[in-house]
This record gives sequence, structure tokens and C-alpha cells, in this order.
Amino acid sequence: MDSPAKIAQVSIRNYAIVTVAYWGFTITDGALRMLVLLYFHTLGYTPLEVAMLFLFYEIFGIVTNLFGGWIGSRFGVKLTLYSGIALQILALLLLTPVNETWALTLAVPYVMVAQAFSGIAKDLTKMSSKSAIRLVIPQNAQSALFKWVAILTGSKNALKGVGFFLGSLLLGVFGYVNALLIMAAGLMVVLVSGLWLPSGMGKVKAKVKFRQLFSKTREINILSAARFFLFGARDVWFVVALPVFLYSVLNWSFEQVGGFLAIWVIGYGLVQSLAPTLLRRFGSGRPPQASTIRFWTGLLTAIPAAIAIALQLGRPPGQTIVLGLMVFGVVFAFNSAVHSYLVLAYTEDDQVALNVGFYYMANSGGRLVGTVLSGLIFQMSGLVGCLWTSAVFVLLAALITLKLPNPRSAQELVS
Repeated sequence: MDSPAKIAQVSIRNYAIVTVAYWGFTITDGALRMLVLLYFHTLGYTPLEVAMLFLFYEIFGIVTNLFGGWIGSRFGVKLTLYSGIALQILALLLLTPVNETWALTLAVPYVMVAQAFSGIAKDLTKMSSKSAIRLVIPQNAQSALFKWVAILTGSKNALKGVGFFLGSLLLGVFGYVNALLIMAAGLMVVLVSGLWLPSGMGKVKAKVKFRQLFSKTREINILSAARFFLFGARDVWFVVALPVFLYSVLNWSFEQVGGFLAIWVIGYGLVQSLAPTLLRRFGSGRPPQASTIRFWTGLLTAIPAAIAIALQLGRPPGQTIVLGLMVFGVVFAFNSAVHSYLVLAYTEDDQVALNVGFYYMANSGGRLVGTVLSGLIFQMSGLVGCLWTSAVFVLLAALITLKLPNPRSAQELVS
């Protein structure tokens, strides 16, 4: 029987392998989004056509979130983790043949299919990495689990921002095809690291009935509905409208667009990781209640509306966008942190995987609607129209949270 020191050493090694794999994927995920968005915009695609390129990415993310926990429990999270990385490599290679000679009617559905593989890859990797961390940390070490999950989540958001900048930089320096090949080569190295991860991690004998995937408590349903509109409110102006506006209206370069969005996402990740500590220190000292999320969602409602009004009044668009997005990011990060706590506080121990999967399915649904509307509304009404839509979405999220009860028991605040 292995000694406790040996077990701890193996656990640390496994955690490092899983984290590096997730980091590698996250960087390419952010880079690919920026690469596709900017490249196809330069080919003359309209904002709506660019948004449609991400349609299957979000749709298949919804499906994968719903069934990801079941797949991982049946086949083990090592298989799903590295299957996700392999699918991302496939998606990158599938995108290499597309160029300006392709007809629109062929390029759009082809890229949508390639992005579908990327969407499946993203949520397989996310589900697997978070599940794997739970498996490598002893069950009696709950504080350590919270600590390392927080590190993974915060670093993931920061590295996605790095990916935004990397995608725009690779496009500007190496061109579209070479950028895709460089990212695929990097992921091949990550894929090889899976040889050192034990097989069968997370594989269980118990079977989950299909109806359990949809049968949720009232609290989870309400919180998931609020999450849907919350992330729809972010993506309706952030995903397509904002980068296209910065590039085509403000005449920013690829590197400037990618760098700015990278800094925003990195800052968002840092604030999100600090939000639990700040709420505990400057709040009542107890975990968030239903009133906490109502306050932060209500506050967020005013921000996109204020940015839209400032632009309509003729304020300098560059300064208005930069300042407004900074404030939006801080308040949004607090919203996300409180949401992440509440989904655990409302969940029984034996329902964590199913409820979290359902919750993130709603998250993906909001991103899907936000992405499509980002292109459509920007094409029809510009960035101001997207901002007003964002304000309406946040208002709906705030109204939905009015029905939330307080958690039944106090749990440790986590991000």
C-alpha cells in the first residue's frame, strides 16, 4: 500500500497534468475565437454572418454540458478530457483550407461544422478538468478543493484573455493558416501529456436516469434562468459587436483589438477570483444570500444603459467603451462569483454534477442567443442597439432573481 506522501505526490502530479491540459486548451479556445472573428470580417463577412459561424459552437456546447457529466461517469474523465483536446486539434485542422476563394454558401456551413467540434471540445475539457480535480484531492480536504478549484477557474479566465491576444497576434504575424497549424502543434504536445494520467478516473458504476438530467429544484431552475439572461447580456455586445466596432469603426489594429479584449478578460478573471474574499471582508461576513445577487444584478442593469446613453449623447466612443467595459467587467465578475456560490448552496451533495451541468447548459444557451443577437442587432442598430439589448437582458435576470429564496444552509463562499 502506498504511503500518504506517495499518494500526495501522485495527486499533485495528476493535478498539474490536468491543469496544464486545461490551460493549453483554454489558450487555443480564446485564440481561435479571435482568429475566426477577425479573419472572416476582413474577408467581407457581415456581422450576422460572422455570428453564424459560432452558432454550432454554442449549440453543441449546450448539448455537451447536458450530457457531459453522464459521459464522464460512464467512460472516465481522462477519456473525455483528452477527447476534447483531440477534437480541438481536429477543428483547427478542418479550418485551414478555408480562404477568400470559397463561396459564402460553402464557407459558412463548413466553418459552422468545424466550430461544432470546437464547442464539444470546450465543454468536454471543462467538465473533465473540474471533475478530475475533485478526484485527485482527498474528500476530507474540502478547503484545499475550494482553493485549487478557485485557482483553476481564475487562471482559466486569465488565459482565455491571453488567447484573445495570441489569436490576433498570430493572425497579424503568421497569417490565418499558419496560426491554426501552430496552435494544433501546441495541442499535440498537450495531448501526449495524457499518457501520464491514470485511466478510469471518475468512472462509476451507478447509472443516471435520463429524466434526472432535467428534473431540478425550483431554486436551480430560477438561478439557471437568471444565468441564461446574465450571460446573454454579456455576449450580445461583447462577442461580435464590440471587436467589429473597435476594428471597423475606431480603426484599431488586430493586435490592439485582441490586446484590449485580452486585458479585459484577464482583469475579469482576477476580480472574479478576488470577489469571494472581498464580499466576505466588506460584507456581513456571511455567505451571499438571495439579496446579494439581487443587488449585483440590479447594479449591472444600469451599466450597459449608461454606456449606450453616453454614446448617443456624442461622448468620445473610444474612452466611453474602455471605461464602460472596465466597470461592466468588475460588476459582472461579482455577479458571476455569487452565482457560482449559490448553485452549490442550493444543491444537495448527491446532485452536484447533474445540477452544475444543467446550470452551465443554461449558461451556454444564453451565450448562444447573445452571440446570434450580437451580429444581428449590430448589423441593424449598431453597438448602441446591442447595449440596450444587454440592459434589457440584465433587467430580466434581475427580475427572475426576485423569486430566489435564501440558501437553506450557509456554505463556504467559493468562486
